[in-house]
Amino acid sequence: MKPRSSQPNSGPSQRQLRVGEEIRHILSDVMLRTEFHDPVLAREHITVSEVRMSPDLKHALVFATVLGHKDIAPLLPALKRVSPFLRAQIAPRLGLRVTPELKFVADEAMEEATRINEILHKPEVARDLGESKD
Repeated sequence: MKPRSSQPNSGPSQRQLRVGEEIRHILSDVMLRTEFHDPVLAREHITVSEVRMSPDLKHALVFATVLGHKDIAPLLPALKRVSPFLRAQIAPRLGLRVTPELKFVADEAMEEATRINEILHKPEVARDLGESKD
């Protein structure tokens, strides 16, 4: 067995990554097939893009977006309300001793990528990038 890294910023373990990916798949499946009784979530199509696990696997940070480039911020309180239900759906399929607490946050990666792309395509930036290729 490989010794654990003593560096504080060594990144997530393989187990954290594997459990996070499994939770992402389960949540995506549950959200696709479940009709929520919460009126805020009833007609929304939520996508889970990433799940990051704490080292002890007791907490999961769930990055979510809404299809159609809508802002997910108004839906976060509703997701918090349904998180006990989602945990109950995850528990039997996950097979861990403790089902992690779910904390939903907005995934802003696409907005950030779009913003960077727009900056890179500005004429003054494109000109500077073109000159650096020489």
